[in-house]
Amino acid sequence: MANAGRGLLSRRQALISLGAAAAGTLIRPVAVCGVAPVRDTLRFAVIGDWGTGSDDCSGIPSQMAAAHRTRPFEFVLTAGDNIYPDGSGRHFVKKFEEPYSALIRERLKFYAALGNHDVANGRRDQCQYPHFNMGGRCYYKLSKGDGLADIFMLDTTDFNAGQMGWFESELRASRARWKLAVFHHPLYSSGRAHGSSLKLRKQIEPLLVRYGVKAVFSGHDHIYERVTPQQGVQHFVTGAGGKVRRGNVNLRSPFRAASYDLDNHFMQIELDDREIRFQALCETGKIIDSGTIF
Repeated sequence: MANAGRGLLSRRQALISLGAAAAGTLIRPVAVCGVAPVRDTLRFAVIGDWGTGSDDCSGIPSQMAAAHRTRPFEFVLTAGDNIYPDGSGRHFVKKFEEPYSALIRERLKFYAALGNHDVANGRRDQCQYPHFNMGGRCYYKLSKGDGLADIFMLDTTDFNAGQMGWFESELRASRARWKLAVFHHPLYSSGRAHGSSLKLRKQIEPLLVRYGVKAVFSGHDHIYERVTPQQGVQHFVTGAGGKVRRGNVNLRSPFRAASYDLDNHFMQIELDDREIRFQALCETGKIIDSGTIF
């Protein structure tokens, strides 16, 4: 939990915003994400590495519920490690249904991607779990906003040739204004515990670039990070929904644009046909990063 005496930022672990633009992706820092609602706007939350069910993560469900009451989310995306210590269905009530009961009562849909903890004794349980809305599939596409966004939920615990072929075929066919991807293992991460997944980067990044995917959300490292755009793609690490690794950000990382490793967080995203607006909020509700992607 956050220590009020410590404050939101510190010299070692503070949010560092360098601001970056690369290869056609522009990020404009903003003070707040909220704007007047417009037609054809899609609003959702993203959370990763979150299913601990412990007191340490209780602030995030509360903050998400408060944000939903203020300006409703249409759904929640998860970047994997949905359930700890393994993905077995016997943990679902304690690790998900009880902590997130307020959002479940509101019939807010969670769409899950699989992480390494999930597939330990739980791949089938999670893919079949009604509240994770995977429809029995380990990877799948969501089309939202009547052509506004196609969201590709990948399984990087087993990214084989079949999944790669499916991903490229779906990307090629997509006519959505925005293409987004969600998967557990980050292609770029300044986290000291795991860092960048180099093998997956070689497999996945060429497809992201070739077919114009604009933003990617991953987890695995228990930190928040906004990566300097890579070949026009904005990568986020949002892996501290359940337990942060304090002091885990490598501040010397060459691709770190903004980072935070003081306490847990989630993200809220709002997009329309012009731009994607994002915020990362810590468990006290304070904004730790925000900006706009064009």
